[in-house]
Amino acid sequence: MSAMWRRLQVKVGPARGLLTSTQVTRRSTWLNGHLSLCQSFSTGTSLRNDFFKDLETHMEAMRKKAMDALPGSSWTPLEINPNLPPERADIVIVGGGVVGWSIAYWLKQKEMVRGGVRVLVVEKDPTYSQASTVLSAGGIRQQFSLPENIHLSLASADFIRNINEHLGVLNEDPIDLQFNHLGYLFLASEAVAHIMEENYSTQRYAGAKVSLLSPTQLKEKFPWVNTEGVVLASYGLENEGWFDPWTLLNAFKRKAISMGAIQCCGEVTEFKYTTSVITTTDGEKLDLRRIKSVKVQMPHSLEYQPVECAIVVNAAGAFSGKLTEMLGIGFGPKQSIAGIPLPVEPRKRYVYVVRCPDGPGLDTPFLIDYSGVYVRREGLGGNYITGASPEEAAEPDASNLEVDHSFFEENVWPHLAFRVPAFEKLKVTSAWAGFYDYNTFDQNAIIGTHPLINNMYFATGFSGHGLQHSPAVGRAVAELILDGNYKTLDLSGFSFNRILTQEPKLERNIV
Repeated sequence: MSAMWRRLQVKVGPARGLLTSTQVTRRSTWLNGHLSLCQSFSTGTSLRNDFFKDLETHMEAMRKKAMDALPGSSWTPLEINPNLPPERADIVIVGGGVVGWSIAYWLKQKEMVRGGVRVLVVEKDPTYSQASTVLSAGGIRQQFSLPENIHLSLASADFIRNINEHLGVLNEDPIDLQFNHLGYLFLASEAVAHIMEENYSTQRYAGAKVSLLSPTQLKEKFPWVNTEGVVLASYGLENEGWFDPWTLLNAFKRKAISMGAIQCCGEVTEFKYTTSVITTTDGEKLDLRRIKSVKVQMPHSLEYQPVECAIVVNAAGAFSGKLTEMLGIGFGPKQSIAGIPLPVEPRKRYVYVVRCPDGPGLDTPFLIDYSGVYVRREGLGGNYITGASPEEAAEPDASNLEVDHSFFEENVWPHLAFRVPAFEKLKVTSAWAGFYDYNTFDQNAIIGTHPLINNMYFATGFSGHGLQHSPAVGRAVAELILDGNYKTLDLSGFSFNRILTQEPKLERNIV
């Protein structure tokens, strides 16, 4: 090798006989009856200088290649894909929606030293074309029935109000969520008015600013509402409204990456784990699993990367159930812990954009009718978005995101036009469909570890309110991982244990 290196250390001298003449002549004569032209031109010193410059460049490239081939170098004959994730990470977050990136941000925010926690976020859909985050209606409200959800909303509203203090990045534009502070307006019929009163008491006790309105008060405040059938209304006075989901997602993502979080476009398709067997006091044998690595499949490729990790966060939203199935959860004997699946599945919801120049106008709140139909203003040009959740027995096919326009005509428009007569004349200008990460057990979040997988943390099952709770949920999950318990909000009621004991925490205000 040293002899080869010495051979490369040659001096570049004049290439005698190659360019010693300053004149090049192309001479042509009559050959076989054809005339060939004669042309002369001078090369001068510039051509000689270019030649030596190119030669020196080639020699330098040869020296570099020789150095790369020496023992201990990083040279490899294989091409390295720059998009591959690292081979090791402390924490792998599966799911790059707003919840996943919020967790990544809080993990980096809480680390004791810069780079102390290596966080990798894996997202299979870099366009977010099917992401629940960006396909949602973008609302935030305190009007829930459970104290945990109310406290999550209050904490998230405070975070959003001061978002640039949390997520601002040096030399980047300030974050503008385009927040509309117009509140939620829930309407109740006689059959459910008592539930609204109970919820109101819970919300006020938790610190939410909400007021109850009689039909007369409702008509005075919002004269465009038809109060027929309405017995009671509940209106959010502050910290409620709607904002741009895409901006919040990108703000979390941008800030987390600036703090050292790593993003990867790919899909987790397999886990490597160890298994140990324990016996319960009832004599039941349980397989305890500990994840050692995840397999990240690159998009549109056979290439993949195993990533060793200490902790996995399941923030895969509507498809989080598939991750637990890879670990055998839900496939054990019935009535056993391993036989209970993660009760989260995708549920398709339609959002319709309608144009109604004579609609309610700029003071339109986020209206929720007791029929299940909702509507809110979209922008300033007489546009509104509307929709409704279908009946349980009429859930649409969730294998695609195609929009059913007949659902609007049969299930949305009649109720919408009855409650707000101005909407009798409207035009549907566009529509889209998105997925809820629907918790079929009690329509509430599942946060924390699984009893049989002690290093997988759940942050899923929000059933439509993951976006609005993402700032507070991200902080809570980071506390669980790094501190070992909750420090700010106690969300232990949302653990997987309630599913094992079959004790649902039902949220009665699901939109």
